Amino acid sequence: MCCNERHGRHHGHHRHHGCGCGESCDCEGGQCGCGNGEFERRYQTKAERIAELEKYLGALKAEVQGVEEQLADLHK
Repeated sequence: MCCNERHGRHHGHHRHHGCGCGESCDCEGGQCGCGNGEFERRYQTKAERIAELEKYLGALKAEVQGVEEQLADLHK
């Protein structure tokens, strides 16, 4: 079993099902280690990283707005 399945999370850099050989992933690259030659990308592209960071920035801005509203209410 993949360690991410045990812990209930999945990082986008590998797949749970591996290559289909039936072996569990080694969780250091998401490959089972059977050596079937299948390439799986481990890193995000620049565009994927930008999209992820923009989404995160939006969430942070929403959090800041919420804190500012709470402070405004407390100052009343």
